[in-house]
Amino acid sequence: MRLLVRNMSRSTTQADLQDLFESFGAVQSCVIVMDEATGRSKGFGFVEMPKAGDAKAAVHHLNGHEFDGEYLRVKRAT
Repeated sequence: MRLLVRNMSRSTTQADLQDLFESFGAVQSCVIVMDEATGRSKGFGFVEMPKAGDAKAAVHHLNGHEFDGEYLRVKRAT
């Protein structure tokens, strides 16, 4: 299941994000969208988890969760 993670701190790294989601299960891929002009994070990204149950648990626990000074918004990517 592919998840959209929004409202991330600009200082959050892909490793930070992957570690956060791995506490709920295996992470197949993790990408933070970067601004091509500045090379900085745009504040959102995608996490793909192979098991739907793990992904649903991550959404349930992490949506609204404070991480790196920001409150994450996590939902299934459409």
